[in-house]
Amino acid sequence: MYYRIRNLRDDNDLSQTDMAKILSISQTTYSRYESGVLDIPTEALIKLAKYHNTSIDYLLNLTNQKTPYPRASYK
Repeated sequence: MYYRIRNLRDDNDLSQTDMAKILSISQTTYSRYESGVLDIPTEALIKLAKYHNTSIDYLLNLTNQKTPYPRASYK
């Protein structure tokens, strides 16, 4: 279901274990994200989008635009 996070991980020559460490989760949990067994929590989606320099919409296959949106700045 979340094939884009797998593709981005593969493109960066990272293992599931590497990505799990980046997200501070277990490899099993990350594997379940990729396969769609578990929904990806918002916090993890944000980390993934920032790490891969893309948007959450791209990760969730809502757009084919890989470049991220401009970041909001709050005062």
